[in-house]
Amino acid sequence: MSDVLQIHVERHLAWVSIHKPERMNALAPSEMLALASTLEALDAREDVRVLILSGSGGHSFCAGVDLKALSPEEIERFPLPMRGDARNPFERISELSKPLIACIEGVAMGGGAELALASDLRLVSSDVRFAFPEAKVGMGANFASVVLPTLLPKAVALELLYTGQPLSAERGVQHGLFNAAYPAAELRANVLDLANVIAGNAPLSVRRLKAMTSKSHGLPISVGLRLDVGPNPYTSLDRVEGLRAFKEKRAPQFLGH
Repeated sequence: MSDVLQIHVERHLAWVSIHKPERMNALAPSEMLALASTLEALDAREDVRVLILSGSGGHSFCAGVDLKALSPEEIERFPLPMRGDARNPFERISELSKPLIACIEGVAMGGGAELALASDLRLVSSDVRFAFPEAKVGMGANFASVVLPTLLPKAVALELLYTGQPLSAERGVQHGLFNAAYPAAELRANVLDLANVIAGNAPLSVRRLKAMTSKSHGLPISVGLRLDVGPNPYTSLDRVEGLRAFKEKRAPQFLGH
C-alpha cells in the first residue's frame, strides 16, 4: 500500500493522503479496507492526537470505488455491505477514537464522499464536486443512505441520493455538512490550523467528547446523559495540569494521561 497511501506524522498530527492520481484517487475494495486498517493503526498510536485524510494531486479527494480495478468476478458478485469477512470500512473509520478531519479538494464521489461522511469534520475547496452517483450505476450507497440523513435535512439528503447530483460547497456549508469552504490554495493551511488547535487540547477530553457525542446520538437526552464511554478526563493528570495552567496564566502541557 506504500504506493497508494502516503503517511506523514508530525507534532501529534497524522496526515494520510490517498495517492492514486491516475484514477482520481479512486480505490479498489481491497485498498479501501487497507485505508481503514491504516487509519486504525494510526489511531492507536499514543503520539497521534488528530488524523487528517486527503487526496493527492490537489484535484480529487477520492472518486470512490475504482470500477476499472474490479475483476469480472467482483462485477458479477460485488461484496454485499455489512456481510462476509470484511465489515464496512466506512463504519470502521467512523469508530476511530480520535478526531478525523477530511480535507476535501475537488472530486469526492460515491465511496469517496462516504469517506468524508465517516470523518468528524469536513473542510472543502470552493470548487468541490461532492456527490453520491450510486443510483446511476446500480449501486446502493449503503453507508450514505443511513448516515447522510443524520447530517442533512432528510429532503436534501434524499435529493442527493436519488439524483446523484453534486452538492456545492456553498450549499454544503449552509446545511452544516461542511464545516467551511476555502479557495483550493488555502484549504490545506486552514485544515492544519484547525487540526493544531484540536491537538493542543487535552487528548483524553477530546477522545471523551467524541465517544460521548457519537454514542449518545439518537438516544433520549436522559439516556445519553447517563452514558459513561471513552476515557475519563476527570481523574486524569491532564485535568490537574489544565486547571493549574489556567490559574498560572500559561499554556498547559498535556501528556494524555
